[in-house]
Amino acid sequence: MRHFAVVGSGPAGFYTAEALAKAYGEQARIDILDRYPVPYGLIRFGVAPDHQSLKAVSKRYDKVAETAGVGFVGNVCVGADVSVDELLDLYDAVILAIGAPHDRKLGIPGEDLPGVIGSAEFVGWYNGHPDFADLDPPLDGTHAAVIGNGNVALDVARILSKTREEFHGSDIVGHALEALEGSAIKTITILGRRGPHQIAMTPKELGELGHLEAALPLVDLKDFPPHEADDALDPGQRKSVTILRDFNDIRANRPKSMIFDFFAKPLRIEGDGHAERLIVEKTELDEKGGARGTGETYDVPASLIVSCIGYSTPPIAGVPYDDRGGKFLNESGRIAERLYAVGWARRGPTGTIGTNRPDGYEVAEAIAAAMPATSSGDRAGGEGLKRLLSERGVKPTDFADWRRIEAAEEAAARTGSPREKMVRVEHWLRTLGW
Repeated sequence: MRHFAVVGSGPAGFYTAEALAKAYGEQARIDILDRYPVPYGLIRFGVAPDHQSLKAVSKRYDKVAETAGVGFVGNVCVGADVSVDELLDLYDAVILAIGAPHDRKLGIPGEDLPGVIGSAEFVGWYNGHPDFADLDPPLDGTHAAVIGNGNVALDVARILSKTREEFHGSDIVGHALEALEGSAIKTITILGRRGPHQIAMTPKELGELGHLEAALPLVDLKDFPPHEADDALDPGQRKSVTILRDFNDIRANRPKSMIFDFFAKPLRIEGDGHAERLIVEKTELDEKGGARGTGETYDVPASLIVSCIGYSTPPIAGVPYDDRGGKFLNESGRIAERLYAVGWARRGPTGTIGTNRPDGYEVAEAIAAAMPATSSGDRAGGEGLKRLLSERGVKPTDFADWRRIEAAEEAAARTGSPREKMVRVEHWLRTLGW
């Protein structure tokens, strides 16, 4: 029998567990560990609440969790409750799938002012992440700025723009819904250092902006090269640029504006005790397609500034780390003997949810090659972990516990919502009678 520990219950973790279960069948026991009592990671805390079709991938993960030999071990923090070295003593291989939950810094003066928030914090706030339930973003001003030109920036801008009725069918948490309904924000500026041809926004997410009830997306056609330049783009990027151009043709009177400010490099954030404005430098493309400053600066008013410029994986004691890449040092997923990384912890914060599937399968294949299913080990695995956690007073949750929490959240749902998420660890545990 082989024993494997997958640390992290987001997409990368579940795809890896799925691949290991297929490779080993009844010859393996696979434990999926998570620091929270509930599973799904990015699916629960990162995917926008109004994108329920994306969240539906969790049904596939349910099937993995219900596979014989696969277990969920929640409410266990690797690095605090148990070390990686201890897991390696207990399991034949340990796979780190902890994602990249930390915001990257802007690196400009003023980013520590109140009102400047990272996207992990803001997204976590409206998605019910326990670390950010008390965030209380300032929504009393009329101007907000979103820094970044990827889908996360679109999510943030869209959530800030929607009416209460447009959240029907979503699982946005109640405290965020109430706060957003009372928001005074009327203008949202989305800033990108380069131009429309360099965005990392996908057509589906961009297209949604044209159908918002209360917000009008605005572009300046002077930022676009001639139409002929679109021919050099891949089909998806070309479609995205076309959607951006078409925003200029929307004729509607809506109370909110969503301004795409391209070729804009934030220099500093200013304000008297809190964020009030961004000082931005106009840029242009250099010979390699990067952004270079022109020396021309201007102000963008904003009392709320959300930075969406990427994420990093938190270091874990004893695990080699790439500070520049914000991920674990690895070679094709292998960190060290019997220690692996998958997903964003391996690659950095790139790709979609589906990108994690081939990534997890590749690492599982490497493990299976090093430890064939016909071989066996003598490590203690999950039973040994339970004994160790019990000695330390740590009480883990399992998948049956999650099902009880899920049922309670669904029973508490407001009309039109699939669930009302609990946003504190103690609420989850209280539901279990702990």
